[in-house]
This record gives sequence, structure tokens and C-alpha cells, in this order.
Amino acid sequence: MKIISKDPLNNKVNTIHPMTPELLKEVYSPEKFRQQGHDLIDLLANHLDATVHQKNDQVIKWNLPDDEKNFWIEFQEKGNIKDFFPEILKHTTHVHHPKYVGHQVCAPAPQAALAGLVSSFLNNGMAVYEMGMAPTAIERIVTDLLAKKLGFKEESRGILTSGGTLANLTALLAARKAKVAQDVWNEGSSKKLGVMVSAEAHYCVDRAARIMGLGTAGIIKVPVNSDFSIDTTLLEKYYKDAQNQGIDIFALVGSAPSTATGIYDDLTALSSFCIEKDIWFHVDGAHGGAAIFSEKYKHTVKGIDKADSVVIDGHKMMLMSAITTALIFREGQYSHTTFSQHADYLLQDSEEEDWYNLAKRTFECTKTMMSLQWFLLLKLYGEAVFDQNVTTLYDLGQAFGALIGKDPKLQLATTPMSNIVCFRFVEAGVSNEILDKINQKIRTELLEEGTFYIVQTKIRGVHFLRTTIMNPFTTPAALEELLTLIKQKGVALITA
Repeated sequence: MKIISKDPLNNKVNTIHPMTPELLKEVYSPEKFRQQGHDLIDLLANHLDATVHQKNDQVIKWNLPDDEKNFWIEFQEKGNIKDFFPEILKHTTHVHHPKYVGHQVCAPAPQAALAGLVSSFLNNGMAVYEMGMAPTAIERIVTDLLAKKLGFKEESRGILTSGGTLANLTALLAARKAKVAQDVWNEGSSKKLGVMVSAEAHYCVDRAARIMGLGTAGIIKVPVNSDFSIDTTLLEKYYKDAQNQGIDIFALVGSAPSTATGIYDDLTALSSFCIEKDIWFHVDGAHGGAAIFSEKYKHTVKGIDKADSVVIDGHKMMLMSAITTALIFREGQYSHTTFSQHADYLLQDSEEEDWYNLAKRTFECTKTMMSLQWFLLLKLYGEAVFDQNVTTLYDLGQAFGALIGKDPKLQLATTPMSNIVCFRFVEAGVSNEILDKINQKIRTELLEEGTFYIVQTKIRGVHFLRTTIMNPFTTPAALEELLTLIKQKGVALITA
């Protein structure tokens, strides 16, 4: 093919012979994609079968960071590309394995992963409506449904965004816009501002406050009760102390539940305090806000309908692939007024509610078509799938806590309210300092062996093992096996 062009500088006619993009033709070959896709789905389906049914007894094949890096350097130089995806499976943590009881990411439904594939393939960025018509409309439907489940009225509105951290930051920005007299977004502020949070709140709330320029003094951490829920009797004291320091409190954050211990704050008491003080009430329900779908456990979020804003992660308790988070505002106007700036090539001022231009309402100008996962699971299985998942996992958490509570060689951090259970191996007459080291060593041995995957945390300076039961195929028998293994290791370490 020849392209004829005229050079405007010298009036000469140029003939251009473009290089045939053979490599790009191969990259975009439908037949190659079809075959590669079939092969990959077969591989993942076999992986799902092997993990869920424990044909492979390892959750993780632990490798030191430098060893892992060196493996992939060698693979890049000498490895066969056909082995790439199989090796990825070997070198990653298998969240679909029933003995995965580690971090707060779910074993995603295969259908949700397929929706993610479609999102990645179509690559509609969703900054403005025409760059994501279907997912934008679907996002409105999904967020309206969530608002209804929360007990909000028709004027509520929501958005989907990339993770709880970004959602919590967006909510606090909306709170500042709504409750602080000065327009800080446009004018800045030299006034001291603050938010009240539980001492057990997720670190992303602390991070969001610092990003907003509140500083350490502006993060008012209220102590917790013995069960690690925020001590509501101290709210008045900490509020007045902040006022006396010249700090204007504009929001309070409730945990549903806290990340470390899985304990829900008393949302009803918190909402009453916020109404009295005329401050914004935000609920970080990233992990456990999905309890709104559980008939058995929805009592844990009693009072959530009084919140001004709520965050719920789809990739935690709702069977979706990372990363997708809903942020719902009780008063929909606040979902539109947080970000006020001009981008004339994308957005225009509008007197009507142009809910469909999402870049006006989120940090992201480009975001994935994450609404597809929510809609597809609801369309295929209805709300019952979320009810069953939350209820199953929380039931397992209660049963696991009961097992631990009966065992003299184990100590619960607190009675679990959710599927997060913190505990440790103990031995009479052994100091806390030594027990901390023993529990750390137990966790290291479990990681290196790879039969189970659990994590760890420090609570009030004491080292605890931490489990989050995220797989509905985890059984009480598997949890008993884990406890037996932990006790065996603990005893062996003491007597060594």
C-alpha cells in the first residue's frame, strides 16, 4: 500500500511505503486469542478443581523475595512462554483453597473473574458517559440497590471506585465539603480540622486524614472497650478536648468491623452522637458492610441506615475479584459536590443531575468496568448468594472462636463477631515476651510449609495469630486441623 502526501514546505509530493505491522497482526489475531483463551480457561478450571477439592494440599509455596526475583529473571531469559501461566499458579497464593484463611480478599466467583476479563478486554475507561455506556448505567442500578439495602431513601446516590482506601478518602472529602463552612477544596484552609475514629480503625482512615492535611493532631483516636469496639462513653470527652485545642471536628468514622479484630462498633450510638454534634457520620464497612445481605447477621450493622456515607468492598465478602468498592451517600447531592473543577474537554457544568458523568464524582478519570461483576452475580444468583456467603463465613468464625475458647493452650483476643478471629498459643508459666516469639515462629513455620495460610497482628502490644475465613468451602474439620498443628508447633518450640 502506498500513501501519497504533499509536503507544504517545499510543495513536493512524497510517496510513503509503510512497514507492514506483522507483529501487531499477530498480537491482535482473533484465532490466536481464541486458542490462548481456551487454554487459559482450561488451566484455571483445573486449578479451581484442584484447590477447592484439595487435590493440591498446598495453599502457598513460599519463596524468599530475592529467590523469587531470580526465578523470574531466569524465566525471562530462558523460560518457555507456554509455561508462563502455569508458573504463575505455582508462585502465587491459592485463595480458592479451603485452608486459605489469611488476608481479607475472597475466593472470587469464576463468573466475576470473567466479567473482569470483559472489562480488561473492552477497556472502556468510564471517565465520561460515552466511554462506558453500559457499565455506567449498570453502576447506577447496582449502587441504587445497595442504597436500598442500607435503608437509604430514593435521593441517595453511590459510586463504585478502586478500593476501600480511595472510597474512605472520597467520603471524608465529601464530609469536609458538607460540614466545614470554608470551601477548603478551592480556597484551602489554615484552620485546624479533625475527624474522630476508633483506635482500632483501619490505617487507611488515618492515611486519608493525613492526605487531607489534617496532620496527627487532626486524627482524634478514641480508645476502645475490652471487646475492641469504640468506647462511646468517651466520645464527648474527646470531642471537647479537640475543641479546646482549636480543632473543628467535622466527621466521625465507625468501623463495620475493624480490620484487625473483626469487631463492629455500636453504629446506633455513633449516629446519635453525630446528629447531636451536627457532624458527618461515615461507616467504613469495607469488610463487613455486606452483612446487610445476611438475614442472620444484619444485626451487626444496626444503625447503618443513619450514616451519611458507607463503604462496602465487593472483593472482600461479595465474591468479586479485586478491586471494586461501593461508596454510598444517604443524601445523593453530596456525591456530586465533592470535586469542583473544570475539564472542558471532558465535562461541562450542568444544572441537571448528570449522574452518568462519573469523573465528576470520583478520583479516577479512568476506571475499570467494575460494575459488571456486581450486576452479573446479582443477575445469575440474586441477593441470596451474598446472604449465603456472609452467613456461611460468619458462622465459621463463631464456630472457630468457640473451639479456641474451650482450649487451655489457646487464647482468644476477643469473642469474634465476624469471620475474623485473632488468637494465640499460650502456656502457663511462660512470659508474654517468649510467647510472642513462639507465636511468630509458629506463623513462620506455617508459611514455609504452605499447608495453611494465616497472618498475624499485634493487639495492644501482644502478638496474635490472625485468621480471616474467606472461603465458604473451609470446613470446621480443617479449622480443627489448623489448631492441632499450631498447638503441636507451640509445644515443640517450648520444649526445644
